Amino acid sequence: MNRTKDEAYLSGVDAVCALDLPWGQLAGKSVAISGATGMIGAFLVDVIMRKNIKEGLGCRVIALGRSAEKARARLPYFEDEHFFFEEGSVISPNYRPSQPADYVLHLASSTHPRQYATDPIGTIRGNVDGLQNLLEYASDCGARLLFASSVEIYGQNRGDVERFDESYCGDIDCNTLRACYNESKRLGEAMCQAYRSQRGVDAVIARIARVYGPTLLPDDSKALSQFMHRSLAGEDVVLKSDGTQRFSYLHVADAVSGLLHVLLLGMDGEAYNLADEGSDIALRDLAALVAEFGGVKVVFDLPDAAEAAGYSKATLALMSGSKARALGWHPLYDIQNGIASTMSLLKGLL
Repeated sequence: MNRTKDEAYLSGVDAVCALDLPWGQLAGKSVAISGATGMIGAFLVDVIMRKNIKEGLGCRVIALGRSAEKARARLPYFEDEHFFFEEGSVISPNYRPSQPADYVLHLASSTHPRQYATDPIGTIRGNVDGLQNLLEYASDCGARLLFASSVEIYGQNRGDVERFDESYCGDIDCNTLRACYNESKRLGEAMCQAYRSQRGVDAVIARIARVYGPTLLPDDSKALSQFMHRSLAGEDVVLKSDGTQRFSYLHVADAVSGLLHVLLLGMDGEAYNLADEGSDIALRDLAALVAEFGGVKVVFDLPDAAEAAGYSKATLALMSGSKARALGWHPLYDIQNGIASTMSLLKGLL
């Protein structure tokens, strides 16, 4: 089923469209989005295109991705005059989109454990080479760039705080395979500062909590994604640890609304956490929540070697979202209604 024809899905998109944001800043402008077919990218494209269709925003979307075939399956806008898809890899040497943009969002990244473990080089290059290409592009266009960073840049909680604010620096062992993700995200943030200083690029950073939602991709190997896939298939949810880890989660609609707040209202050079206390939960409680929806059980099993190599070692990674809230951002979903909504939508869409 096409999600953009599903009224329940569109109600979530419309909720973001209805937010009190300076939408006029996007009117008649062009927005380039890498990773446009990903979980967050697809929802963001849906929001902008919905705003175009219903309210005449006139914002041109330049969707960047590696596969036109995948894009046609994920983004049903190829016949719309405000939508442009450009096939290519952002990590290719000297990559540039063919047309200028006023805003650039770098969302393309490896995002789950099997990718980190099986393609660590590609993980690093997406966060570093891809970002550099888009920073050069933003410099050429005079565009504002938003870099989608991650809670993972904080590493392991040292035990001295309950929540990470934007000034916190935790422990990361950089001499591991798994460091390909968090260290390259850290470097990406430093690159934004370097391009601000030397090239005058206007750049903002969004550090995003663990995201879930109805635009979930079928090959996503993150724990919550696997929980959902199994539960929807009527299979027991498999927990590959004791489940005592406590993390911040975020529904994709709230991730997108947060990105829009940072893009349109954030201060040049600043980083903003996108997280909400109402979506903090222990992994075992999250597994139980998903299992209950599917009428299945939670079982425990050890990960295979490829999965284990890609897993985060963090056991406590809660974020403070107060800085983003000061921009006027307020999440629409807590973890309970976010999971219920997502599972209901996925069941219908699948």
